[in-house]
Formats: sequence, structure tokens, C-alpha cells
Amino acid sequence: MAQAFTDQSVKELIASGKPVVIDFWAEWCGPCRMITPIVEELAQEYEGKVEIGKLNVDDNVEMPETYGIRNIPTLLFFKNGEVADKQVGATKKDVLKSKIEALL
Repeated sequence: MAQAFTDQSVKELIASGKPVVIDFWAEWCGPCRMITPIVEELAQEYEGKVEIGKLNVDDNVEMPETYGIRNIPTLLFFKNGEVADKQVGATKKDVLKSKIEALL
């Protein structure tokens, strides 16, 4: 299951240098709801290898502001504490999977 990230928990994970995928989303966002099952599946598939979670932009404003998130869903892919890739908008599972594989 995808983790429920907060501004603080994400900062700590990124700083750890682990591969991290953040799904910036909101309850009211239709495309966000469309990719939620995909994000959940990927979180299970990569458990123990990549930290995958969702950050609600309505409840957490610091990280979206820091990374210039203007549209949701936006997924950021971190490797060694740096943004390695980005996906704006809903997409297919294989696209996200290839971006995650590049983090490993």
C-alpha cells in the first residue's frame, strides 16, 4: 500500500537518499483518483526497494511549493536526494514502472 506522506516525512525520506516516488494529489481531483490504483499496485511491487506514497496537496503545502507543483496529479521520482524524473497527469502503469526502474 502506498504511504501517506506529509511535508515532513517526505523531506526525511528524500534526505535519506533512498529512491522515492511522490504522488501529489487531492481528493477532488478526478485524474488523481484514476491513477490511485496504479500507484497502490506499484507500491506493493516495489515494497522494500522504493518508497512510494501520496502527498495530499490540500493538507501539505510546503513540498508542492518547493517543487513547483502546479498541476495534479504530478509524480516526482527521486534518486540520491535529487529529482530524477517527473510525470504530470495520469498515465499508464508501464510508463510509471519504467521511471521507477530507472531509480534502481
